[in-house]
Amino acid sequence: DSLNDAVEDADMIVVSVPSVAIASTAELLKNAEFSDETIIVSTVKGFETVSLNRPTQLLEKELNGRGRIGVLSGPSHAEEVVNQIPTAIVAASTDTETRCLVQRKFSNIYFRVYTSSDLIGVELGGALKNVIAIASGIVAGSGLGDNTRAALIARGNTEITRLGIAMGASSDTFSGLSGIGDLIVTCFSEHSRNFRFGKYLGSGHTFEDALAKMKTTVEGINTAKCVDRLAEKYQVSMPLCNKISEMLFDNKSVSDAWKELMLRPLKSEDDGKCLEEEFE
Repeated sequence: DSLNDAVEDADMIVVSVPSVAIASTAELLKNAEFSDETIIVSTVKGFETVSLNRPTQLLEKELNGRGRIGVLSGPSHAEEVVNQIPTAIVAASTDTETRCLVQRKFSNIYFRVYTSSDLIGVELGGALKNVIAIASGIVAGSGLGDNTRAALIARGNTEITRLGIAMGASSDTFSGLSGIGDLIVTCFSEHSRNFRFGKYLGSGHTFEDALAKMKTTVEGINTAKCVDRLAEKYQVSMPLCNKISEMLFDNKSVSDAWKELMLRPLKSEDDGKCLEEEFE
């Protein structure tokens, strides 16, 4: 009843929950009373782990066409936004009016909102960057250098883009705020729970100890599991993400993971072909 009271006359509903709760939240909204014209904005960064649906996919299926669905995503640590630190993010929807209404609703002197029609790309960028951020924390915690982290972020973004294109996103999105912008801030900031979790792992803590120290949701853990399945489903090569999963779930050491990555067949950065293929 309290949810009904909250959303009954709402022009806009913001869904901001951990990804593990998106299914139950969508179920609650399914039974709530609100206008078909109500805008529903997801800030959820992850996947539903059983179906591998993006949050907006799940909302669309559960609500069966009710509401106008969009996404708000980008490099925006709440700790800075609440202090009115200048921030820029993206409102995405396949519907022009919806994304523009969200843009106007949230924009102010310290919070600038751009729009995008690439709902898939914006949503994927917000989810997949958390996996790379865990690895960035591992790099920092284990004492590896800036060169390593730069390679991690660049190649990580290549893998994110590769999967995004296979799933129907625009490659340009991953060069923008919700792509490389969100990736950079999450990979470098102590505000990032995924980065801090990885840093604990890199400094020698076990998975369980690191998670206990966080006392809050680390989205990249569940997302890493989903990425492996998505890469297999869409037949996309994601060796970096694969090694991150092995470090998280198979007790692979940091040194072994990096050695295996560095000793893979040499490739072209332009097209990903092996060096040997260029001489055939």
